[in-house]
Amino acid sequence: MGTPLGDFIRAKRDSVQPESLGLPDRGRRRSPGLRRLDLATRAGISVEYLTRIEQGRDRNPSVAVVNALADALSLNAPERNHLRYLAKITGGVCSAHTQPAPPRRDVRPPVLETLRLLEPGIAMVTNRLGDVLAHTSGYASVTRGTGLLDTDTPNLTHYVFTDARARTFFADWDDVADEQAFDLWLGPSIENSEWFSRELAPAAGPDFTRRLNRHVVPRRGTLRLNHPSGYTLRLLRETLTLSPDTQQLVVFLPADEGTARAVDQLRHRPHGPLRAIS
Repeated sequence: MGTPLGDFIRAKRDSVQPESLGLPDRGRRRSPGLRRLDLATRAGISVEYLTRIEQGRDRNPSVAVVNALADALSLNAPERNHLRYLAKITGGVCSAHTQPAPPRRDVRPPVLETLRLLEPGIAMVTNRLGDVLAHTSGYASVTRGTGLLDTDTPNLTHYVFTDARARTFFADWDDVADEQAFDLWLGPSIENSEWFSRELAPAAGPDFTRRLNRHVVPRRGTLRLNHPSGYTLRLLRETLTLSPDTQQLVVFLPADEGTARAVDQLRHRPHGPLRAIS
């Protein structure tokens, strides 16, 4: 049985074209991408050791080996961070046998006060599992009619993968789905991520599981929304990590004048006050 670390290394190896690294064309191969021999040589480790890592038989590669693999695969900064994180949870204390458990949903009063100061802007507090823990009236206005906030415990990841309306609401649904699946690796805790993945997988189906195990580091570009009212919105996202809560404050900013005007129109429709969900 493999590990997330081994799965990620193998996925990146399969996606690299040898010629992009200046390696010679060795003819037909049984699988696409970089051969184990080439990656092991570039990283300065044996093929047998690389095989053990990819297959999950070695769960404790050193920091030097992890960095060497990152260099050999020419990973960018977000991919390097993900590789280090997977090495930590694979071989560290987080890999101990623990019971999956849901995360806390409470939001500290100073964070709620910060949201109030952002009114009537578009902002929410979330975690890496996609729980919408609190939000401004502006956020409610741009999601009204989509079904996202219809439940008492709204969750963006669950909505993206199980509600058909999400595929219309998010113009770039595939990119958003990749983002939400990837973020589960960075959940409040490994126990929380495992709990949520087990809860979601039966409802979301194989597409969710495939995206989760691909380890594709998302680009997080401009968010494009097709609002049910007919407006097309383009929003920039600024994300602030709230330490030590393992939560995030996400502020959405209009990316163009057309979006700014549309958001202003949506704000003037009837809406409720700031909603905190616990």
